[in-house]
Amino acid sequence: MQLKLLGGLAHALPADLVAALTETEEATRLWQELTPIGRNEFICWVEDAKQAKTRAKRIKRAVEELLEGQKRPCCWAGCIHRTDKKPSKWQQAVLIDKKPRRRAAVIKAR
Repeated sequence: MQLKLLGGLAHALPADLVAALTETEEATRLWQELTPIGRNEFICWVEDAKQAKTRAKRIKRAVEELLEGQKRPCCWAGCIHRTDKKPSKWQQAVLIDKKPRRRAAVIKAR
């Protein structure tokens, strides 16, 4: 019987990420040991890629980060799709409402 990999809180586990995670027993084990929130963050980070090339890089990096002992993706603001947690003010403004960052707005005003 094949082991079913666990998904996240708001995101199902995509097939391409499953393929990468099951290449080694260690990556599979580390994935299964993550919290549902940690798994969700990795999945959301991968799903957020707009280009196939970026998605492939993120999948490769996700496995590398797991093997390095990280529990969440590096430099990721966090999943905005979770229903169990309200987005932070920054996530709401920049990621959801798509408002420009303050620094960019100041530069444009000059």
